[in-house]
Amino acid sequence: MYRGRFAPSPTGPLHAGSLVAALASWLDARAHGGRWLVRMEDVDTPRCVPGADELILQQLAACGLVSDEPVLAQSQRGALYQQALDKLIEHGHAYPCGCSRKDIETALQAMGITRARHHAAVYPGTCRPDRGGLQGKRPRAWRFAVDPTRDALHWTDRRLGPQTQNVATEVGDFILKRADGLWAYQLAVVVDDAAQGITHVVRGEDLTDNTARQILLQEALDLPTPAYLHTPLVLGENGEKLSKQNGAQALDLNDPTAALNQAASQLGLTSHAGPPAAALARWVLAWPHTG
Repeated sequence: MYRGRFAPSPTGPLHAGSLVAALASWLDARAHGGRWLVRMEDVDTPRCVPGADELILQQLAACGLVSDEPVLAQSQRGALYQQALDKLIEHGHAYPCGCSRKDIETALQAMGITRARHHAAVYPGTCRPDRGGLQGKRPRAWRFAVDPTRDALHWTDRRLGPQTQNVATEVGDFILKRADGLWAYQLAVVVDDAAQGITHVVRGEDLTDNTARQILLQEALDLPTPAYLHTPLVLGENGEKLSKQNGAQALDLNDPTAALNQAASQLGLTSHAGPPAAALARWVLAWPHTG
């Protein structure tokens, strides 16, 4: 059976952009006759706002979007993430890293590599076991050992079409557990998607770049790979993704239908003047991504 999910980070209330992803994932689940789950991605506990998780659920409910199963919180699942990391270590897919951000920038500069604006630095592999490992440095984090000989990874997004990424050259060995002891998004989301039996992932287009890393983790952990669909982004006045960091305002749910219509328009759906339940029923029938 189809099982989809919406996984907000409780760093604040939902805004227009996050409602687009929530609506899209809910419609996709309903169009497939499946289940829709809500998961709180709260592993980055210092950034989480007390009470934001409950507020998000209230906002979703006001729009007629209610999880079909109990809401899962990632902050309570550290033992499962540790089990996954232990398996990766056992099979040689993970290693400890002692590099600070400054160390990485210095190494890249020495190699003549300049980091592109808004892009994370590609890890140069300083602490890889085949390069001598930590060499006396204190371990700070754990990284996934990307096979440098592997060809670019190919997958098909249900909306964007064929995608490709060479993780070794475009990302490098990525973080699994941070220097502050917090779990990285990539590992947590892969473990939880598998544990919850998620078959279809519908999320914002800004997360497309994460897909290849997650597929590599799924392969290394012998976990299934869901189907992926990345939705259009709502942009701020500066042309960048609308987000809490970009001045996005909390949803005004005095009129839930208006908020839903705004989100639906971003998904290419026509507006509906009726109550949320009627609008949602109409959009399920019109939802185009049923493949």
